[in-house]
Amino acid sequence: MSDAAGLHESTALELHQLLQRGEISPAELAAHYLERIDRLGPVVGAFAHVDADRALERARLVEREMPRTAPLWGMPLADKDLQQRAGVPARFGSRAFADFVPVESDPLVQAVDRAGAVSLGKTATPEFGMPSYTEGLAFAPARDPWDLARGAGGSSGGAAAAVAAGLLPFAPGSDGGGSIRIPAASCGLVGLKPSRGRVPAGSGLGGLAGLGVAGPIARTVADAALLLDGLVAPGAYPAEHLFAVRAPGGDGPFLGAAIRGEGRYQLGVMTDSPWDDFTEIAIAPEARAALERAIELADRLGHGIEAIAPVSEPGYADAFRAVWQAGASAIPVDGPGEALLEPLTRWLVERGRALPARTLVEALAWLAEFEQRTIRRFAPFDAVLTPALAMPPRPIGWYDAADGERNFAQQVAFTPFTSFVNVAGLPAITVPVAFDEAGHPVGVQLIGRPGGEATLLSIAAQFERRAGVVGVRPPVW
Repeated sequence: MSDAAGLHESTALELHQLLQRGEISPAELAAHYLERIDRLGPVVGAFAHVDADRALERARLVEREMPRTAPLWGMPLADKDLQQRAGVPARFGSRAFADFVPVESDPLVQAVDRAGAVSLGKTATPEFGMPSYTEGLAFAPARDPWDLARGAGGSSGGAAAAVAAGLLPFAPGSDGGGSIRIPAASCGLVGLKPSRGRVPAGSGLGGLAGLGVAGPIARTVADAALLLDGLVAPGAYPAEHLFAVRAPGGDGPFLGAAIRGEGRYQLGVMTDSPWDDFTEIAIAPEARAALERAIELADRLGHGIEAIAPVSEPGYADAFRAVWQAGASAIPVDGPGEALLEPLTRWLVERGRALPARTLVEALAWLAEFEQRTIRRFAPFDAVLTPALAMPPRPIGWYDAADGERNFAQQVAFTPFTSFVNVAGLPAITVPVAFDEAGHPVGVQLIGRPGGEATLLSIAAQFERRAGVVGVRPPVW
């Protein structure tokens, strides 16, 4: 099918229904998106690798051998370049892995395959997914399709750029400090970070401080729910995965909650951040306007709204920095290979490898107590509303790539409302609710209770219906 067929104009849910009715085949749908990727992918810097022949072969295999009951049957997506797929280059956004081709696939890749998805390639990520922007040296920067002079955020920046530009209907990302929500908000999308333990192949339970989880990036709330259902579907995992520690509440299906968008809830509103004791956090007028718009929508919808009193968390910055640096210490690059690392990554690796064990143990203990305090603080509310980002998407080249300390402070100033959600293991969703003066979508974040994905999807769907943002396309479309 040609690009004129307009399949990319459809939501992921609409495409799923077309596939189920047999009105389009997986191979036709893959070919449509591959044509757009070939034409527009370099414009937005969305992809680290594309193999059209392999993707079409996979699409034909799905159509021929997999049952249509598979939750993501025939749906195109792409793997983040931090995930390994057997036989496909996995560069982790780094020049140090320019020639690495894994022989085994990671569990998340296996899960989307078992769910019937068709991977079209690898989406771009910064080096080892460490920063919250995607402007590394291994690839061209991932750009915001609404304004190509600005970055797509990170670390799932390529995934967000691809979805926002209509190169994919949705995409899985990973989020260890905001890496789904930051690029989703930067590109005017919905980004859902699930509860710790919700997605078996990206649960966070095996990572340092339990920070990193897998989740969906999509153009609509329902599309995000559809992909989340595919990521948690029992059929996507071997039996032994289903007995792991899981998040509270049901494992879906979540699509119904997103489609119905029902319920009245008690919402807290929070504008302070645990980073306030580290640096001055200035919330831009665009972000404040979007938050006020969300509060207005919530009031019209009949939700209860209450401001949450600020609290001081002076130990947060040191504890989170220690864990961030310690995580970098395990990057598998040593000796001469370290010369290929980017300056920020080298700084993180050096700091992490020099970190005393006692400092790390104390940081982990502090963050565990912070998690408990945060859950207690939010307990009176079904969801907590915050700005998604403190600033508009940053211009390409805005971050200081050579000075690690300044770079860290810049990232904090841009996105002070995301990392603490990972520390607390809570679910959170970003959803666009307004446009700024330049016509760029601006989002807010909703943070849920442990296991509260269905509630977040319901509230986000209500906002989405009334905000009038869905359906407006970026200039590159």
